[in-house]
Amino acid sequence: MKAAVLTKFGAPLTVRTVPDPVPGTGEVLVDVVAAPVLPYTGEVIDGDRGYMLNLPVTVGAGAVGRVRSVGPDATRLRVGDWVLCDPTIRSRDDALTPDIMLQGWSARGDGGLRLQDHFGNGSFAEQLLVPTENAIPLGSIDPADAGRWAAAAIVCLVPYGGLLAAELAAGETVLVNGATGNFGSAGVAVALAMGAACVVAPGRDEKMLAELENRFGSRVRTVRHGDTEEMRRAAPGPIDVVLDLLPPSAGNEPVRAAAMTVREYGRVVLMGGVQDDVSLPYRWLMRNGITVRGQWMCPRWANFRFVELVRSGLLDLDQFTVTEFALDDITAAVKHAATSGRFAATVIAP
Repeated sequence: MKAAVLTKFGAPLTVRTVPDPVPGTGEVLVDVVAAPVLPYTGEVIDGDRGYMLNLPVTVGAGAVGRVRSVGPDATRLRVGDWVLCDPTIRSRDDALTPDIMLQGWSARGDGGLRLQDHFGNGSFAEQLLVPTENAIPLGSIDPADAGRWAAAAIVCLVPYGGLLAAELAAGETVLVNGATGNFGSAGVAVALAMGAACVVAPGRDEKMLAELENRFGSRVRTVRHGDTEEMRRAAPGPIDVVLDLLPPSAGNEPVRAAAMTVREYGRVVLMGGVQDDVSLPYRWLMRNGITVRGQWMCPRWANFRFVELVRSGLLDLDQFTVTEFALDDITAAVKHAATSGRFAATVIAP
């Protein structure tokens, strides 16, 4: 099969012929129909993100495709089924603290690198080998929508995992910190789909803030260059949940400013890429019963709920525009993804 392989950080991806994956027990082989290209893919390839990868490796996180073959322990998946391939792969020999990797993207620690030895190759390829539990059934879909499913899943499942961790309830008010970014803007859409009464959306990108207002109407309250008090005033009432999705370049002050908008007994979930430590007042946390938790990606079962969120019509895939590239045009796809706007996705269609 053909795949886009990274041989050295800083070198371009090269499309070459590699051995076809051979599935075993507990594994599913998928023919890739659409694989999302994240806007910062170029930073991963160049090594700027510092992600842990065993090279050489086929890059690409997540895909939508059709089952080519299944292992003997699969009882419901059938050849030809449409599936969403979850890139978050966990070791199976420690239920409490499993090692984790993002297939074709990054690893967490030495254990994650060991997982890469078998499941390392990602979705910029004609076929993808995944653990059986990572092949999420989609049911019948229009093949023309495969790109939208792939694009929406990769950007929406991150904030969806954070909002599930926050136990967001319908009717609550959410502040999405980093709302003008790729994951943040998707987080606004997901929060509204989950029933948030209002989403406060701070950011510096004036054009994107205006788009959020136009796209979602009065349930979104945008804030330009807001400090803690400005963000509080933008909300129609107390802020129940703060979801932080700021990128590495943001620094810790915007994280602190947003976190401290939350009401008494409110919840703060940290999912962004900020590298610096964040200082929050001990007495404020203690006396107000604030819950602060980190969340990386989402639990496996969230994939199934996400599919139902889309199937129900609460999250509309049509709001995502998709530009497709052939696998041989991977370099152009990476460049296009870096300059595309929010809700405008780039996918590889092998």
